[in-house]
Amino acid sequence: MLSTTRLVAIVPVRDLDRARNFYEQTLGLSPGDAPDPEGVLFSDDGHTGLQLLLRPDAPVSELTQASFEVPDVEAAVRELEGRGVRFEDYDLPGLRTVDHVATAEGMRAAWFTDSEGNILCLHQRTG
Repeated sequence: MLSTTRLVAIVPVRDLDRARNFYEQTLGLSPGDAPDPEGVLFSDDGHTGLQLLLRPDAPVSELTQASFEVPDVEAAVRELEGRGVRFEDYDLPGLRTVDHVATAEGMRAAWFTDSEGNILCLHQRTG
């Protein structure tokens, strides 16, 4: 039932203008047509999307808020680094990055934060 419905990930932001600029200018996402003073919806296919929702008092989560599937994680990291994105590096039990990329069974991934401190991920399926 739900596998065929529209899915929108909602990311809370403290400053909507700053966040919208980051997602549009830095990440290259295109906003939808419907203006909303409380949020911005990004969805190119009309089936999946990411919505920024103004929540000035929302705490910053320590968990990944959204992950973008890309065909080549290293190329995506290089492109976003060229746009000023700073990627995280980890050396933890079960999670170690090399040149910002972690490799696990069936996946490679890299993490960064948006302008509001939300953790975002790039991931590439490998198997």
